[in-house]
Amino acid sequence: MAFREINAKMVEATVAPGQRLFSQRGAMLAYRGEVSFTPNMAGGQGGIMSMIGRRVADEDTPLMTVEGSGTVLFGHGGHHVQVIRLAGDTLYVEADRLLAFEGTLQQGTMFLGSQGGVMGMVRGQVSGQGLFTTTLKGHGAVAVMAHGGVIEIPITPQRPVHVDPQAYVAHHGDVRNKLSTALGWRDMVGRGSGEAFQLELSGSGAVYVQASEEKL
Repeated sequence: MAFREINAKMVEATVAPGQRLFSQRGAMLAYRGEVSFTPNMAGGQGGIMSMIGRRVADEDTPLMTVEGSGTVLFGHGGHHVQVIRLAGDTLYVEADRLLAFEGTLQQGTMFLGSQGGVMGMVRGQVSGQGLFTTTLKGHGAVAVMAHGGVIEIPITPQRPVHVDPQAYVAHHGDVRNKLSTALGWRDMVGRGSGEAFQLELSGSGAVYVQASEEKL
């Protein structure tokens, strides 16, 4: 089972017997074959803890379990779609940015304060994305949504990456995040000083950044 990018805003997934996908509700555009879509209140492969985490984060919209034999086209709201393939590592992504992912991946919920301390908690408040983020771990593919396109920026021990928290989409690898103020940085480009923050990502991995700061 794999995702195939049809264009910048659509992906096609092949569904085979004995395998399954999870998708955001309303993400199915069309399908061929004998395919079923069932609400999954348990939060995908993460079980009850994932469900609790999503509810605490006000993300209680159920995922859809996709099973059967055929192909499905996924897209949502005209947003740009980016396919990320995992090879045993963990992807950290906001739940509302998830379009679909393979059932081979283990889903969980991480409290941002556990990665970046208090500053990680502050980042959630500043970005308006909440204090929780979704984790997907294992081998498989994930389709995420963003505004205006996505670029993948490598993170190396010698070169940390600084990202506008509202432009952040997801990251993977052995990465730490820390929020810092950048007083005057926003004013220099004509933005309000209330957004004068940078998210510093250090370690080894990659971060995905969207072209627009607009929220989904």
